[in-house]
Amino acid sequence: MTAELVRGQNHPLDRTRVEIRITAGVPVVAAVTLGDAQGRLPGTDAVAHPGAPRRTGIEVPRQAAAAHRLAVDLGALPDAVHRVSVLLALPTGIGALTTFGAAAPPSVQVTGLDGTGLAGYTLNGLGAESAVVAVELYRRAGAWKVRAVGQGYADGLVALLRDQGLPQAAELAAEIEEAVGRGHARAVPAPAPAAAHRPDGPAHPRSPAPGPAAPAPDPAAPSAPSTPPADAPVDYRHPKRRSTPAPATPQPSVGGSGDPAAPASPPSSPPAPSGPVAGDAAGWSMEERLYNQVWGMFEDLTRSVAAYRSASDFAESRLEQELDAALSDPRDRLGTAADAARAAARDRHAALVTQARAALDRDLAQLAAESEVVEPALPPAFARWDSPVWQAHRSAQQRPMALRLGDLHLPEVLDLRIPMLVRLPLERGLWIDCGPDAYAWRGPDPDRAYARRELGSALTDGPPDEAELRRLSLETAVALAARLLAVHPAGEFAVQVIDPGGTALPALAPLLETGVLPAAPVPGAAGVAAVLEGLTRRVDLVQMAVRSRAADALPPDVDTAGQLLIVHDFPHGFDDRALTRLRYLADEGPAVGVHLLMVADRARAREYGPVLDPLWRSLLRITPVPDAHLADPWVGHAWTYEPSLAPRGSQVVRQVLGRVAEARRERRS
Repeated sequence: MTAELVRGQNHPLDRTRVEIRITAGVPVVAAVTLGDAQGRLPGTDAVAHPGAPRRTGIEVPRQAAAAHRLAVDLGALPDAVHRVSVLLALPTGIGALTTFGAAAPPSVQVTGLDGTGLAGYTLNGLGAESAVVAVELYRRAGAWKVRAVGQGYADGLVALLRDQGLPQAAELAAEIEEAVGRGHARAVPAPAPAAAHRPDGPAHPRSPAPGPAAPAPDPAAPSAPSTPPADAPVDYRHPKRRSTPAPATPQPSVGGSGDPAAPASPPSSPPAPSGPVAGDAAGWSMEERLYNQVWGMFEDLTRSVAAYRSASDFAESRLEQELDAALSDPRDRLGTAADAARAAARDRHAALVTQARAALDRDLAQLAAESEVVEPALPPAFARWDSPVWQAHRSAQQRPMALRLGDLHLPEVLDLRIPMLVRLPLERGLWIDCGPDAYAWRGPDPDRAYARRELGSALTDGPPDEAELRRLSLETAVALAARLLAVHPAGEFAVQVIDPGGTALPALAPLLETGVLPAAPVPGAAGVAAVLEGLTRRVDLVQMAVRSRAADALPPDVDTAGQLLIVHDFPHGFDDRALTRLRYLADEGPAVGVHLLMVADRARAREYGPVLDPLWRSLLRITPVPDAHLADPWVGHAWTYEPSLAPRGSQVVRQVLGRVAEARRERRS
């Protein structure tokens, strides 16, 4: 199976003879450099390019093309070569494009000679660059690996080669351009133009510009008015998706008499803006395209709100400066002139804020329209519990790539929710915080009003209802467990529960009554020790089997299915040995399919002091009620997380669990 890489990620190669396949939306020049351990080039002989396509162990094409195949024999390379860098560059004089940002992102695939995919990388996020180091194959401890690089250079091949330590960079770049010019007539044409896809996010989040400033406009893109007319329809096209250029208007043909022939049909009116489409993103499958589209919506909302907040802050600072300037002279602080200056400053402030809000509303309208199309198309792993997809859901045939933990939104737009999707298998455990101290009332908050309306009385204008928080926490845990069970093939995922106090039985009723959870958890310290001992043994044995590649040697009583351990009422019933095992499972379990879901109040574990700090930091904190505690790493927005719960009175979770139990019985029979 091909490993899809993100920028900076590496992947081991299990063979030395490989083929590198490059696809791009426009003709590109492909070259390869052979560097030492530091990536430095000893001379021009270390570069395979169209003017010198063959080097020891390397062969590249002789002309620019929209598709390339490069042959690489790593075993034939000299011992001094430690890095094999694959370069892409836009040729001069071929086509009108001068930057990679004006075309669809190139894609690089590393395959075996038989076409077996080993690793792939799509170079998303390129802008003004005209040359880029796409991937590199590097030697480490006697073995070869491939790394996704994606390092671009706006100054072209000269800057790229000079950065690799080649003194003759300018001369070699000129030689390459000359060779490409000679092969221009043989250049492979680009495929038919198509709308560029939105870059996929989860695999590789777009690197934001420093600060919340908007990205620089593409000089190759046609200019458009910043604010459309009020009566114009909303243009739902993503600002970075370049549509196919309209064909040139045919000239009227001239008849035999010299008069132009009448047109066959009257000229058509300009086409209306295209509407949003589910799956309008890059990806090999519809599931991957929807995942990338959701991530792109998250990025778009992040940037739009960041631009609005930046503009609002600028308007506020400008208002303060103008008022200070108007009142700096004591002689001008009174009278009609001072009043007029203050009024003019406030008018300019209001105009700036209104303009920023209009731009935000325009973006929000586009995102809301896209969300209305995308949400109904989401598969069960991504869908809300009120989605119709659950009514027809049956046993999954393969594991999904991601899971919906809840929704995210910002205070500027409370009615636009972005699904919070996390990749599977989970790399971190989950912690549902049921402690009332984290939700103490700190003043009026629209999110709290929403929570009271949708989720009951857990949040009030006074101290939070601790019992209601615990009930919602367990309900959230059961909903997550049901979703994980439903989206995995029958028998490939199981749930175990630790409940020392026996207080979780009412919330666990859907799992117990459907038979998905074979028996109620054993209360007390004995139940805690038994479950932790069994899972610790499983992790140890599976780790040894994976390292020694001896999966067939596992004892028959070891369940290799994925496991979700729900821990309730922590730290009640935990001694030092149990605590050590729990931390071990949190650290080592995800790599071998054991995942931790804790329903706990951190304040109740204060007696352990800093001993548990690494455990809490290793878990992803989510909440049973909406809470603004998640910050994105780009601009620092505080996103409000909202749990994914079934609607009040709905039996969808119980119905889904019943189908899971039925699929298990059919599999055993």
